Amino acid sequence: MSIVFQFRRKNAFRFAFLVAMTLLATASVSSARMVKRRPSSLPQVITACTKSKTVALTFDDGPYIYAYDVAKALDAVGAKGTFFLNGDNYVNIYDPDPRKTAKYLFDKGHQIASHTWSHPHLIKLNRNQIVDEFKKIDDAIYEILKVRPAFMRPPYGEYNDLVLSVAQERGQRVVTWDFDTKDSIGATPADSKKAIDKIARNPPKNILMLMHETIETTVHQVLPHAIQVLKNAGYSFVTVADCLGLPAYQKI
Repeated sequence: MSIVFQFRRKNAFRFAFLVAMTLLATASVSSARMVKRRPSSLPQVITACTKSKTVALTFDDGPYIYAYDVAKALDAVGAKGTFFLNGDNYVNIYDPDPRKTAKYLFDKGHQIASHTWSHPHLIKLNRNQIVDEFKKIDDAIYEILKVRPAFMRPPYGEYNDLVLSVAQERGQRVVTWDFDTKDSIGATPADSKKAIDKIARNPPKNILMLMHETIETTVHQVLPHAIQVLKNAGYSFVTVADCLGLPAYQKI
């Protein structure tokens, strides 16, 4: 084999190797760019109001027996609240009394929103199970009130991309809170009142407050205190939809 032939063969192999490495590198860069540029179409979770000097008082886990007392306290100061309802948690919403309670709240002008059917940990469910949790409470609210909520709150404030995707598909915004009275995780009424007093001393632009209408001390002790203190601080009490300037219900 001639020296010239050996030289040419070595250079041919070297050239082929360089071309292959260049193509692989280009493919890797292109792939990385494709992943990096892929935008997320999922909506942002709402954690706060947008309108200045508003408080959205929200109540989870009903419709329960204390809802009438909540409404009475709100009505006394011309306030409106938002009730995130379950279908089958403390009570079944199709039973006569809960059905009547839900309609009473709606007729009084309070906002009705979804809190899922049975209050599960949504992040532990598959897509079909999540859809079922959304659909069953939405259908119940529609049957009773003839509206479909535009807002939902995931139980325990837990969500993932799958939950957000299902909410978006169903035309609902996911909303949590920026102030938790912590009534459902062991806070005493005194603890909740102290937290409310503290925030009122250095009041933020707005407040989205979490409470539970199923807890007697929240309804009869914490709520009246919150209304009095925050009213003195110059806040208006509105629904979640109103504090965001968005419709409470979907167009049907």
